[in-house]
Amino acid sequence: MWTLNRYESLIYGIQATSSSIVSSNLVLQRRGKFYCWLVGEVQFAEGIRLEVTEALDFTTESFIRHYSYAVFRGDEKLYWYDSQAHPNELSLQSTHPHHKHIPPDIKHHRIPAPALSFTEPNLPFLIQEIETQFHRPSAP
Repeated sequence: MWTLNRYESLIYGIQATSSSIVSSNLVLQRRGKFYCWLVGEVQFAEGIRLEVTEALDFTTESFIRHYSYAVFRGDEKLYWYDSQAHPNELSLQSTHPHHKHIPPDIKHHRIPAPALSFTEPNLPFLIQEIETQFHRPSAP
């Protein structure tokens, strides 16, 4: 089970986990002994930016209560994930409520997001996804 201190170590050490991360201003805003919000951005090479919002409750195993993760190139929103429930959308039931918004019609085009969780940190997956999609290896 994740603790606030353990999660805090992950968040404030996130830049060291990937050479493609240029900077991070992620901040855990405490709202008591076990509650907080995670807000901020992770900047990557190639002008890619990940905006992060999480509501966290470390009194339960499902410590991520709500989240929103949006990926931008400059001002263009490329895709985003959120945990807003869509119980009547059958195509999302396999990972309910986790889903990803993608083009075209990014607001309404949603696909399942099996890699996201309420019980494990999502940032490692999101960073890996961004690196896979956008990071270009250096020339020899």
